[in-house]
Amino acid sequence: MNYIETNIPGAWIIEPSVFSDPRGYFFEAFKKAEFDENVGTVDFIQENESCSQKGVLRGLHYQLNPFAQAKLVRVIKGTVLDVAVDLRRNSMTFGQHIAIELSEKNKRQLFIPRGFAHGFHVLSDEAIFTYKVDNPYTPTMERSIRYDEPSFGINWRIPEGTEPIMSEKDKAAPSVLKEDFNFVYK
Repeated sequence: MNYIETNIPGAWIIEPSVFSDPRGYFFEAFKKAEFDENVGTVDFIQENESCSQKGVLRGLHYQLNPFAQAKLVRVIKGTVLDVAVDLRRNSMTFGQHIAIELSEKNKRQLFIPRGFAHGFHVLSDEAIFTYKVDNPYTPTMERSIRYDEPSFGINWRIPEGTEPIMSEKDKAAPSVLKEDFNFVYK
């Protein structure tokens, strides 16, 4: 696997070595020893999967400490624009974001450390999205930021004249940064 640190320290793009032949392909999606050596030790405790149609936008979500989550995300089917925003107050990249296309074709993964808001926009007709987390989902600690928060400047690649398909909760998310970002850059 090829580990590429992004312009935001702690966030990594992981490109697997894919072995193809007439039968199809094979790749190692996760190898703990290699991951720990390149990224650092993360104890993933759960893996989740979602299926979404074209135009769905999920996010931007995060959880407060001590329930913040590190995530390792990838797409099994389709294509998404995956976005992570640095909410670590003392980070030199606070408020900056990563936007990367993840797809069944490129098989890239994105590691998002604790202290980031995360979301994705489905670009294909359908997408199956999977992610590992290192902390359980804790509804009372979950927070959201509106996807179009102006200070982030995210280009979600939403076609002009259309609106993303979103949950009511995501539509109601605040559009300003909150004082409860108690994440610390490590």
